[in-house]
Amino acid sequence: MLDAGEVSSVALTESVLARIDAVEPKVQAYLALDREGALRQAEQADIRRKTDGHAAGPLCGIPLAIKDVLCTTSMPTTCGSRMLEHFVAPYDATVVTKLAQAGSVLLGKLAMDEFAMGSTSENCAFKVPHNPWKTGYVAGGSSGGSAAAVAADQCFASLGSDTGGSIRQPASLCGTVGMKPTYGRVSRYGLVAFASSLDQVGPLTKDVRDCALMMNAICGHDPFDSTSINLPVPDFAAALQEGLQGVRIGIPKEYFGQGLDPEVDKAVRNGIAMLKEAGAEIVEVTLPHTDYCVAVYYLIAPAEASSNLARFDGVRYGYRDRTAGSLIEMYNRSRSHGFGDEVKRRILIGTYALSSGYYDAFYKKASQVRTLIKEDFARAFATCDLMVSPVTPTPAWKIGDKADDPLALYLSDILTLSANLAGIPGMSVPCGFNSQGLPIGMQLQAAHFNEEILLRAAYNLEQRAGIAGKKPVLA
Repeated sequence: MLDAGEVSSVALTESVLARIDAVEPKVQAYLALDREGALRQAEQADIRRKTDGHAAGPLCGIPLAIKDVLCTTSMPTTCGSRMLEHFVAPYDATVVTKLAQAGSVLLGKLAMDEFAMGSTSENCAFKVPHNPWKTGYVAGGSSGGSAAAVAADQCFASLGSDTGGSIRQPASLCGTVGMKPTYGRVSRYGLVAFASSLDQVGPLTKDVRDCALMMNAICGHDPFDSTSINLPVPDFAAALQEGLQGVRIGIPKEYFGQGLDPEVDKAVRNGIAMLKEAGAEIVEVTLPHTDYCVAVYYLIAPAEASSNLARFDGVRYGYRDRTAGSLIEMYNRSRSHGFGDEVKRRILIGTYALSSGYYDAFYKKASQVRTLIKEDFARAFATCDLMVSPVTPTPAWKIGDKADDPLALYLSDILTLSANLAGIPGMSVPCGFNSQGLPIGMQLQAAHFNEEILLRAAYNLEQRAGIAGKKPVLA
């Protein structure tokens, strides 16, 4: 419609802002909304389209939003934490700059678990996003606001971050498409670090084509990020095609075991049947070290978090307790009051795992098993082009149901953690609904830098499942 001149970006942005006004009291997805800035960007996008025409690009004038873990100079970057409640970054994250260069309209910043630590976004210090398909149910986490905003039509697409499933899991629970690119495919410059060897930025979108367009915009080498890979960026949208002839899809037997909800199992297996109809060959594969993924992740991620979050000490920036009578007391009070319970829990676990006398037994051993997990994937991808599984063992649950059971929440990520440990790309695509009308997602994983095969398979599933375009009823 923008290409044809049937609508302006200003009108489009105004309509999305009106939608946010209508449903935000129920969804609670936004931590910050920049109305004036968004309309100003929309005006500039309209001028650019009139000047450049189709050369302006597919994202020019499109209203987007981003997880509040990405630095922006136009709005605070809180990471969902009291520690950074009033912090405004002196620079934009590289992905934010790339979206601006594409001409997109940045609406605001989205709710998340504090410092991306959580599976439900209930750890956010300011508000808890609700699942648009059933308010009162979790939107997932840590990118819960990013998934909820897309599902509720409060933006056309969003960015999240994925450390152990934090894009794919909320995408599955909210019925959106979510992509975790290969580690190094997208710059982490300006992403506030949780676990530096695991974090990756990626898109959450309404459908697979939009995911490909977002990937085209955000991928690429960045000299500001030493972990960014200098590889050409393919045209991900060109990878979308009908048919999967010659594609071998592996089914990891360890991902269909005890604890998997029967309705999730049924929906995913129906999705596998659709991929077979599209021409794919289905083979069984094994990932023998799957049982160790949760233990490995919850040693490595907290260890890196305890190191990364040491910078929040009340001295340089962020929250400072001004009632303390000494430097040590100021450190103590600032971190005690600025951090929430889950962040403190993970800092303690990580500090313990790295401490003298325990490093070899815990962190070093976890790193060794991480290598075995990566080798499992390498062997599996020698026999198949991609793997398919559930994203989460269950659909969404009621807000508060697991709030007092951290271990149960940790286990909800059991099927997504391994992709981060191995650094491979993974994505979630809707494949059905349960009997209560809650979405169910299918997870696709491929070898390093093979995002194209994931998008191709997801596109074929989307065409056959007939789910794209279904929307929750909110207002």
